[in-house]
Amino acid sequence: MENRCGWCGTEEIYTNYHDTEWGVPEYDSRALWEKLILDGFQAGLSWITILKKREAFREAFEGFDPNIIASWGEADVNRLLQNAGIVRHRGKIEATIGNARAWQKIEQREGFDTYLWRYFDGKPLQNEFETLSDVPGLTPLSTQISKDLKKEGFRFCGPTIVYAFAQACGLVNDHLVTCPRHREVQELAR
Repeated sequence: MENRCGWCGTEEIYTNYHDTEWGVPEYDSRALWEKLILDGFQAGLSWITILKKREAFREAFEGFDPNIIASWGEADVNRLLQNAGIVRHRGKIEATIGNARAWQKIEQREGFDTYLWRYFDGKPLQNEFETLSDVPGLTPLSTQISKDLKKEGFRFCGPTIVYAFAQACGLVNDHLVTCPRHREVQELAR
């Protein structure tokens, strides 16, 4: 693809992610939760590291089923700390279990998808950035969502993580206007 966003480089796993997944509006509660968790694991690392380990994460975390993960305890944390296929960080693993419990409360109350999309009035924010240097690392909205998620019991969801998550899940369209995916993703909005 000519003129794709420069952040994804040339490695096939990364360009495929950019060309087929990044920025596509996600409306499934469980899939949104998975992506938020993976963005939390990315803190301090590069996204390609997580992308390369994503299938191992999915296997280790039972397909990212929050209803299973919410029941886990210390034995599961210790088991995951032995899994070389994932990022072995006790705080992030423990946060995932707590985040599954927080997800359950929101999901039961209103749906995690509804909860998140409400911040965007149900449709992706369409940005018109021309260069990578124009794209912010966080926004006042990602800061507010982060704050609200933390009140709900989430961890590893700071404003920068939330903004990266919003980009990945198509809550915001941050493909550069010069990238063919900008218009394609824009047309996928409900």
